[in-house]
Amino acid sequence: MSGKLDGKRAIVTGAAQGIGYACAERFVAEGARVLLADIDADKVRHAAEALNANHPGTAFDIGCDVGDLSDLAKMVDHAAQVLGGIDILVNNAGITQPAAILEITEAQYDRVLSVNLKAGVFATQFVAKHMIDQGCGGVIINMSSVNSVLTIPEILAYNLSKGAINQLTRNTAIALAPYGIRVCAIGPGTIMTELSRQSVASDEEKLRAILRRTPIGRAGEPEEIGAIAAFLASTDASYITGEVVYADGGRLGLNYTVPDRD
Repeated sequence: MSGKLDGKRAIVTGAAQGIGYACAERFVAEGARVLLADIDADKVRHAAEALNANHPGTAFDIGCDVGDLSDLAKMVDHAAQVLGGIDILVNNAGITQPAAILEITEAQYDRVLSVNLKAGVFATQFVAKHMIDQGCGGVIINMSSVNSVLTIPEILAYNLSKGAINQLTRNTAIALAPYGIRVCAIGPGTIMTELSRQSVASDEEKLRAILRRTPIGRAGEPEEIGAIAAFLASTDASYITGEVVYADGGRLGLNYTVPDRD
């Protein structure tokens, strides 16, 4: 059975687990071949092996610190080599370091912005040049957040980086449109990744606080974000560029908290 992404070649950063892995998994299921990149080389190798177990020869891996531009360039060159070209990039890798305005250090600020924003800028530049040389367009998907427009004071640098990702998406969508390259973003709300399950889901009060801000009444799953990424990367979304798709269970439209659901 054919998939939405048959024959496509994709890079997904931060792909060892969570949303990045879910995007790679859905891409492979839809017929793409994918290079999974992550700073944890061992973990991303195991992630690629897991995908190849069900879809042999579709997943490749590379250890990569996306905040290091030399590593980033090697990642893109490696993708072009092992995949034979690049049609899709998902700028998913991201970190946070809790710190509000009165406490944040230069080192914390620089590291978060390096991974969450600078990497997206230059991965886009490097990949777009490959796409232009190929002459057949492509799709770049950035991972934003509801925190691009909402805010949690204790994660200042993260909030700043995600707000900037939205502007990066709009700017590059316009700049790259003449080359047939679409640029979109996904803005997740609370998604039950491995980290969320260990932190939020293990604390009943924290989970209730989140659900009181989520009209749909539950947290999202990584696979739901992967499905959106596959749609945006496919020809089904061929007239969409420069947009941020928020998958947040209704949080952005909420002007109050909803009652507990027992």
